[in-house]
Amino acid sequence: MASLQQLMDLPGMRTVLGLLALLLLAWLAGVLVRGVLVRVVHRIAARTEWHWDDALCRRRTFLWLARTVPALIVQYGIALVPDVPDRLAQVVGNVAEALLVLFVAMAIAAALSALEDLYRDTPRGRERSIKGVMQLAKIALFVAAGLVVVTALTGQEIGLLLSGLGAMSAVLMLVFKDTILGFVAGVQLSSNDMLRVGDWIEVPQLNADGDVIDIALHTVKVRNWDKTITTIPSWRLISDSYKNWRGMQETGGRRIKRVITIDAGSVGFLDAATLERLARLHLLAGYLSAKQQEVAEWNRALGEADAVAANRRRLTNLGTFRAYAQAYLDDHPRIHHGLSCMVRQLASGPQGIPLELYCFTATVAWAEYEGIQADIFDHLFALLPEFGLRLYQQPSGHDLQAGLARLGEGQAESRTFQPATP
Repeated sequence: MASLQQLMDLPGMRTVLGLLALLLLAWLAGVLVRGVLVRVVHRIAARTEWHWDDALCRRRTFLWLARTVPALIVQYGIALVPDVPDRLAQVVGNVAEALLVLFVAMAIAAALSALEDLYRDTPRGRERSIKGVMQLAKIALFVAAGLVVVTALTGQEIGLLLSGLGAMSAVLMLVFKDTILGFVAGVQLSSNDMLRVGDWIEVPQLNADGDVIDIALHTVKVRNWDKTITTIPSWRLISDSYKNWRGMQETGGRRIKRVITIDAGSVGFLDAATLERLARLHLLAGYLSAKQQEVAEWNRALGEADAVAANRRRLTNLGTFRAYAQAYLDDHPRIHHGLSCMVRQLASGPQGIPLELYCFTATVAWAEYEGIQADIFDHLFALLPEFGLRLYQQPSGHDLQAGLARLGEGQAESRTFQPATP
């Protein structure tokens, strides 16, 4: 006992033991709060039907709040340590206060993240992201917390720090240039409803073509169709043009705009036998009946000029095929009949006569759209010979071989044929 009393009478020993006891108490309180109270709160949150408490637990908001307990104990308990120097008490108190501010700021940031998660799960949140706004709020929060921490550690007034920041405004503008541009761009994108998460966009100048998966304060992430990810600065979507396919998806129809190139040498008038055969096609029966009656009335009105074939109107295989293609699209169950649907003839050129199909499918799903488009053109390609038409294509190796073979056969026949001499 005497030796213990002598040890306690040593200069500064009570202060050291008091500090150790204070740190031990703060550590035990932290372990107790994190190990018991936080677990109890998490278990209660898991059993409730609310979603906000689950989001707070998932973002570790309560854990950051629990870490403030040791800082509070140290901050207010330092005054109870015996014979502690005022300078040391002030330093320890300032450090504890700085840690307290940091932990509170982290808890608020975690709560903002939880709020963002809850908003993202709503129908509106799936369309419009507030991630940029939350990031800006966190930046403002940590800047404010940093000022308070520096004030606590240095003992300077916050007004003096703010005046110093004002003098460094040019440097701050340079450092936070991307943040300012991103915030302004995010406000414009959101207020004008120009971009949503899930939109399909094309930005050719940045090699981006795919779905928007994330809209942040500084960047917009696009998952391209080859599964790569392109990161685009937010302000580029304001300064540069891009294509958003959301209108197509909301309309419910995706456009087909493709041509069938007809060989001009196969275009001609239809004879009676061909007309009779084509009249058996149910999609053409009504058209041919009405058209033949119209042509007959026109020709009767010519009078004597009707004797010249060139004066008479006659049906062509190309016009009849165009009418069939239009009727086929009008009757197709997978074509959107509430949108434009036409078959038109474009200007002819060296590659033949383009016949363009312009219509919309009744679905926007990519695979279904491609299947519908392929089925339509497969059918029309295969039906061209029924109208006496040929599809134009550049001469292939098979065409050259067939031509050379026919040329060789002609030369052989000319050599074997010898005219009789008198």
